[in-house]
Amino acid sequence: MADVKRIERPLSPHLTIYRPQMTSVSSIMVRITGIALIPITAIVVWWLLAAATSETAFAFIDGLMRSWLGDLFLIAASWAAYYHMLGRLRHVIWDFGYGLEINVALKLGAGMFIGATVLTILTALIV
Repeated sequence: MADVKRIERPLSPHLTIYRPQMTSVSSIMVRITGIALIPITAIVVWWLLAAATSETAFAFIDGLMRSWLGDLFLIAASWAAYYHMLGRLRHVIWDFGYGLEINVALKLGAGMFIGATVLTILTALIV
């Protein structure tokens, strides 16, 4: 057989080859917020356990959560929870076969960012 010169190409697509799209960015963000909700849940459980165990333990975590750092953490946690919820809702819509057109998928992705931000601001104003 004749020697065939092969061009060195990547074996699979890589992030440096393709530019990010709204659907891929929103999907990655759903995964990131899902992982971020794990330590957020642990801190809520810590707060509840401290409330159930002793007054000094509760005073420590409650003081931490009522500080400016705690407020910032709770706002970020709210945004992550709302974003993750909207991402799961988007997948339920897709599972029913709706919103699979490219323009609708782009609007749903943008709507997740906007919706999570609006819901977080409403939560911060109400609470």
